[in-house]
This record gives sequence, structure tokens and C-alpha cells, in this order.
Amino acid sequence: MRKLPPLAALRAFEAAARQLSFKRAAQELGVTPTAISHQVRLLEEALGVKLFERRTRQVVMTPPGQLLYPVLRDGFDAFAKALEALSARQVPRVITLSATSAFTARWLVPRVAAFREAFPELDLRLHASDAPVDLLAGVADVAIRYGRGPYPGLVAEPLFDDRFAPVCSPRLGLLRPEQLRRSPLLHFEWRLPGPDKPTWPLWFERAGLHGVDPERGVRFSDESHAIQAALAGQGVALLSLRLVADDLRSGALVQPFGPVLEGFRYQLVYPASAGAREEWSALGQWLRQVDEPAASP
Repeated sequence: MRKLPPLAALRAFEAAARQLSFKRAAQELGVTPTAISHQVRLLEEALGVKLFERRTRQVVMTPPGQLLYPVLRDGFDAFAKALEALSARQVPRVITLSATSAFTARWLVPRVAAFREAFPELDLRLHASDAPVDLLAGVADVAIRYGRGPYPGLVAEPLFDDRFAPVCSPRLGLLRPEQLRRSPLLHFEWRLPGPDKPTWPLWFERAGLHGVDPERGVRFSDESHAIQAALAGQGVALLSLRLVADDLRSGALVQPFGPVLEGFRYQLVYPASAGAREEWSALGQWLRQVDEPAASP
């Protein structure tokens, strides 16, 4: 059985030794300097040694005090770390991850269970927005951005590139690009500016398929709706192979032919001043490894 002095006396001595001041130790522990002096005196009487030399406006540790202080300091540091670890286990951290609506619905949501398994200490909040959120204002902790960049004031870690190809339900029976002359085309509105977006006009140009109006068909304001229409067999859509990877694997959708167009890059971004940079890097590594897009024919 351990025979130890009162914990209050040990805490008072450790704080006074670290601060080399009864007054500052009292402020730290929320008591009076007289209380600190009293607890230190009780400890000295219990040990039978003098731990401090009291001088005008300062205290100096004696050799016994110098011997005792690092033992108590390291012990209290170990207590604090153990208690912090226990608290972190019992109260998971909440992180908010922002991404586009289509990426959230089609890619992140099906992998929530895998996220929980990889990061049991984190509670995930998904924030879907096609407009970039202000991470510096705390709207979200971290975001997956899709585009060309750069992202001023943010750390950007590349995740994966995107590719686009004609995709449709196998019920349409498409086998050759020429069959697109009689097939409904499905479109969605691109929010990124620039002429290099993977759209039907660019695809027909790359495929060398002429005499077809690339703008005909049904147009959706949201990419997810175009995917749903393709799944329902309502036409052929030029879709992200990453967002429909699960549907291609299951056979709900097929990629009957090429060519394949290059899209943009997904990047994990977070404020440069973020205190959890190692945690976000671990999240980025998981996102890169958790899945691969379906292979092209």
C-alpha cells in the first residue's frame, strides 16, 4: 500500500516549483498565496525536509526540492495526458467535411461506414454545397474542392483526377458511337468556367462524330439528376467515371464506348493555420486509398 502525502500538498509544491512563485502558483490553482504556503509547509513537515528557501519576493528550491520537483512534474503530465486520452475516447471530435452535392451524394455517403471504421474517434458531418464554403470563417473544417485551383490561404492536397465518358443503362443496348444519332442525350449545367469542360460538344469533336446536334436532349441543373436519369434509362449522359463507379461495377450502368475526356482534380483543402493538419492529411490519405474508379473498356 502506497504511503503518500496529501495530493493538495503535492499539487501546491509542483505549481510553486514550476512557477518559482507562491503568488503565481496560487493564481494557477485558484487559491490564495497563503494556502500555497500552508500546503508546502505541510509537505515539508510530512517529509521532514525543507523544500524551499523563502526570500524576499521569491522562493528558491533546495536540493531536496530539486530532487522531488521533476518526479512530480512528470507524474502530473502523465496524469493529464491519460485523462485527455480518456476524454477524447468518450467524446468523439466532430468534423464537418464540405463537398459538392453530387460528390457528397454519390461518393461520400456510400462510404460513411468505412469512414467510421477508419476514424472511430471522429463524428462526421457532411456539408453539401456547390458553392465553395468559407473555411477561414469556420463554415466547415475541411473541404473537397473540384476544379483547377489555386486556393489562396488554404493547404491543398491532391486526391484524384476525374474522367468523363458516355454512360447509360444497359437496357438501351448501345454498342457503337454512331448509335448516339438516335439516342437522347442527357446534360447537366457546369459551374466551372472555361472551354475545356468535358461536355457533349467537346466529346463529339474528339470522337470525330459529325452530323449530330450535341446540344439536343434533356438538360439538368444538377449532376446527380443526370445520373438518376441515366440509371432510369432515359438517355445517355457524359458522366464522371468516379461518381458512377459503383453503378458501373454493379452493372446498373455501362460505359459502352469512348473516347474518355479528362476532367478536373479533386483536392482536399483546409486552412493553413488549422491545428489538425496531421489529422487532415490522414483523412486525405484515406480518401485516396478507399476506392478506385471503374476501369475503362
